[in-house]
Amino acid sequence: MARARTLWEEGTEPGRPVAAMGVAIALSAVVVELVAHGRLGWFFDLVFVLTCCAMALRVRPSDFFLIGVLPPLLMLSVFWLLALASSATIADEVDGTIQAVITGLANHSGALISGYALCLGALAMRQQVYRKRRDARRTPRGRRPVPNL
Repeated sequence: MARARTLWEEGTEPGRPVAAMGVAIALSAVVVELVAHGRLGWFFDLVFVLTCCAMALRVRPSDFFLIGVLPPLLMLSVFWLLALASSATIADEVDGTIQAVITGLANHSGALISGYALCLGALAMRQQVYRKRRDARRTPRGRRPVPNL
C-alpha cells in the first residue's frame, strides 16, 4: 500500500520558477502597500514571511540552496529598488540610497528574521524527511540500519 505524501514531501518545483514566484509576490506586495499607504508597512512584512514559507515548501530538494539564500537577497533587492525610485517609501526623504536601504532593512528586520528562520526551518525539516526516506528505501525490510561511526 502506498503511503500518502506529507507536507514536507510535496515540493517538486524547480528552483528558478519558485524564486521568480517569490520575487513577483514580493514586488506585488510592494505595489499594493504603496498604493494603499504610500509606505511599506505590516502588509509587506506579512506577505514576505508567507512567501518565504511558500518558497521553502514548493521547491524540489535539489534546489534547496537557491531558496535557502534567497530571502535576505530578496528583501535587500526590493529595498534597493525602492531607495533608488523613492527613498521616502522606506526611509526619510533626505536619506541617500544606501541610508534608505539600511533604514528599510532595520525597520523590517522582524519580517526578515522571521521569514528567513521559517524558510530555513522548513528546508531543514524537509531535508530530514528526505534523508529518512532515502535510508528506509536502502534498508531491506526487517533489518535495522547499521549506524555509521
